[in-house]
Amino acid sequence: MSEKIYPSVPPTPGTEPYWEGAKAGKLMLKWCQDCSKPHHYPRALCPHCMSSIMHAARPPYVIAYVTLEEGVTMMTNIVDVEPAKVSVGQKVKVVFKPSEGGGLLPCFTPV
Repeated sequence: MSEKIYPSVPPTPGTEPYWEGAKAGKLMLKWCQDCSKPHHYPRALCPHCMSSIMHAARPPYVIAYVTLEEGVTMMTNIVDVEPAKVSVGQKVKVVFKPSEGGGLLPCFTPV
């Protein structure tokens, strides 16, 4: 009997070290650079302090959940602002930024 093959999970921004570790047979934990606590599963938002500044990324990205007036919540990037000046609950507006492949990516910037 052959070994079962499981479906793959595509890496998302910031989770690449986790998947590289898995390829090498290592379980990697992510550590928040703001509150210094580990967490799993790998994600952009720290579940302990809600920090979303990814210091290890080049350049740093601010990942956030934005709730639209229509009630939809989406994971996105906060752009055109210093990461330290972003806060939870801050009012934002949509802006579109160029993305790989020639498209436009909806991002948000403080108003």
